[in-house]
Amino acid sequence: MEMVEIAELYKHIKRHYPFFDASVEKVKEDYRYLKDFPADEARANVDQHILTETTEPKIAHIRGRMGDQLDSRRSKEAAAEHFAQLDAWSANNTPPPEGYWEAMKQKLRSGTDA
Repeated sequence: MEMVEIAELYKHIKRHYPFFDASVEKVKEDYRYLKDFPADEARANVDQHILTETTEPKIAHIRGRMGDQLDSRRSKEAAAEHFAQLDAWSANNTPPPEGYWEAMKQKLRSGTDA
């Protein structure tokens, strides 16, 4: 995040938490903790915090649990890939060749492998 983005984020927080310190000094002080964090993720975390918490967010809340978020994203991507694979299998679903089930029943009854 750039310092300007932090200032805008802090103004947004200040609108919902009137006692939040959104001063220039606070923005400069917190810049070192937020400079490596994506602004859109920070905004999403703050919006979620506003919806669920009554106390003003701290840096840990703004950063959120990035590891948990990444795991959640990976899980969602894996699920989407799995469902895509299921759809592909379903699209290619064809019945077994003629006489397959009869041959299998015959093999089971006779107890042979081949």
